[in-house]
Amino acid sequence: MTIDDLDARLIALLTAEPRLGVLECSRRLGVARGTVQARLDRLLDRGVVTGFGPDVSPEALGYDVTAFVTLEIRQVAGHDPVADRLALIPEVLEVHTITGDSDLLCRVVARTNADLQRVIDQIVEVPGVRRTNSIIALDTPVPYRVLPLVADVPRRGTR
Repeated sequence: MTIDDLDARLIALLTAEPRLGVLECSRRLGVARGTVQARLDRLLDRGVVTGFGPDVSPEALGYDVTAFVTLEIRQVAGHDPVADRLALIPEVLEVHTITGDSDLLCRVVARTNADLQRVIDQIVEVPGVRRTNSIIALDTPVPYRVLPLVADVPRRGTR
């Protein structure tokens, strides 16, 4: 889906202030309320905007350790059964299928390094997991972000 400058400004505004209503967005963007509502509905329907939930900080909940864990899995049943079981571990925040020597990449959190060992032990117990490798993140100089992509789309267009 192609987005234009108004879509990009609407996304940026709601990212900065997710509790704004449609009327206030229309005032700030200088367009009709109906235009904002139609744009927002279209962005939601096409999956560009996927939600308005609060961003929760794992650190604020006491999870001070972030790690990336690669998994080598048995290829018999594929990655879905393993991913389904990993989703049951609360500290596993994301799972991606990847290329290279490993099959899955997980972003996990833990309260301490010792707690990270507990989380890794749970991951290793998942049927189908053959081997893990973990890397502890020391800092996050560039946190997860998508606004630079949103701002760039109207300029470059989509493929």
